[in-house]
Amino acid sequence: MRAAAALIWSGLTLFAPTLAQSQPAAPAPADAQHQQAQPQRAQPGATSPPGPNQQAGQQQTGARATLPPDSVTKHSLLLPDGRVLNFTATAGSIRLTNLESGAPVADMAYIAFQLAETDRTTRPVTFAMNGGPGYASAWLNLGAMGPWLLPMDANGARPSAPAVTSPNAQTWLPFTDLVFLDPAGTGYSRVRGGDDARKMLWSVNGDIDSLATTIRRWVEQNNRGASPKFIAGESYGGFRAPRIASQLQTDQGVGVNGMILVSPVLDFGRFNSTSGLLNNVARLPTYAAAKRANERPITRADMRDVEDYARGEFLDDLMRGLKDDAVVERVSKRVSDLTGIPVDVTRRFAGRIPMNVFLNEFRRAQNRVVSMYDANVEGLDPSPFSGRPAAEDQMRLGLHAPIVQSMVSLYHNELKWVVPDGRYFFQSTQAGRQWDWGNRSSVESVSAFKTAMALDPRMRALIVHGLTDVVTPYFETQMVLDQIPQIGDPARLRFEVYPGGHMFYSLEDSRRMFATHAREMIEAK
Repeated sequence: MRAAAALIWSGLTLFAPTLAQSQPAAPAPADAQHQQAQPQRAQPGATSPPGPNQQAGQQQTGARATLPPDSVTKHSLLLPDGRVLNFTATAGSIRLTNLESGAPVADMAYIAFQLAETDRTTRPVTFAMNGGPGYASAWLNLGAMGPWLLPMDANGARPSAPAVTSPNAQTWLPFTDLVFLDPAGTGYSRVRGGDDARKMLWSVNGDIDSLATTIRRWVEQNNRGASPKFIAGESYGGFRAPRIASQLQTDQGVGVNGMILVSPVLDFGRFNSTSGLLNNVARLPTYAAAKRANERPITRADMRDVEDYARGEFLDDLMRGLKDDAVVERVSKRVSDLTGIPVDVTRRFAGRIPMNVFLNEFRRAQNRVVSMYDANVEGLDPSPFSGRPAAEDQMRLGLHAPIVQSMVSLYHNELKWVVPDGRYFFQSTQAGRQWDWGNRSSVESVSAFKTAMALDPRMRALIVHGLTDVVTPYFETQMVLDQIPQIGDPARLRFEVYPGGHMFYSLEDSRRMFATHAREMIEAK
């Protein structure tokens, strides 16, 4: 890691693009749901086909496997409520290079949607990314914010579900332009600099450097320096956002007006120790929410009693330890009542229910295993008579194929951007396995969040979660926020919890509330 960092480290001093700004194509007719102009003409030498030893779909390194030139297309989209959105879409990439050697480091792919007939020098623009680490930005693009929507509810979470999109009534385009970023090695973004570059890019700090640099270069290339700018990130992307915002403010010299953190983890050490008592406190309200949401529609207000118990009597009993049989019995029965987990199971764990135990036991009687991303989405158990169910996560892997095929179709049919080496890496398992966390117990974004908010008293933040998200529980973030002192006007930080899970926007009502709250934040004066 340190050797790679010595070669390529600061996004301000050592990364530079080699791609010129794309020129817009001629306007297209606006009398259809979506029509495209022809993509811009290829730049000489901008592409090269795979060589004889390069198979389609391989992740390649080296300068000759370059991505296509940017493609600019015009669209007119009829929304379900009768509104018509006229916008420009750009599918392209920004090359990052080592300024000392000139060697390519990465081609960072992006999709930009910009509303037509607006003043782009003052119109807001939101940069969006997902997490993993190792995921492309398709979740937020197709599930919540972009102009086209793919069903991502429980019915859509199966590999054979139709990969068919429709106009998104809750798209954010009416109130902000959108730029979806794919980190190096995901989507069509390609690592170009070999092992040293890969080690740097697939690390906590190198990842932030590369994404902040890409944002700065896009802003400069598109003359958007005066635009209000927002950073949106989901899951690990929510961890990224405060660090990217802080680096843009300082090292990169780009002002950021706000952050939108979707189902984030802000501190990987504070509540994520498997032996930590606070980990149990953080997850209990989500476990209880799953039981109640399985019985009736709920809101966060319906969980106040569980939250009060978790931070009060429950924590107090946990602190009393395991030697008092009466305390262990009291906790075990109360947790069973709240979660629906049989008391013989809760007693076995003294009321301290690990996440995997909850996922396996919550619907065991029905031979179902629930998703860590939404405990109200169930999958069939392929080994119902085994002590350890072996089901894949229905919400994550059930959606993998529909999302991949929808993104490939979007690139090919709508955006007219076809990558020579073919494969769209929705998830880079290689990046996930090789990610350099450093000392993971000390990895956090709370410090960056606080300093960014303090440095700019006009910066705003919207943090959102789903009630039944087990992997990043909403109450964990609440506990983090409770330990952050008041920094300026309290109205500029908003925390919302919606029905649904990690991808709560898979539910139409939650998606609508999310868009409303985002619009209110972005348009606030």
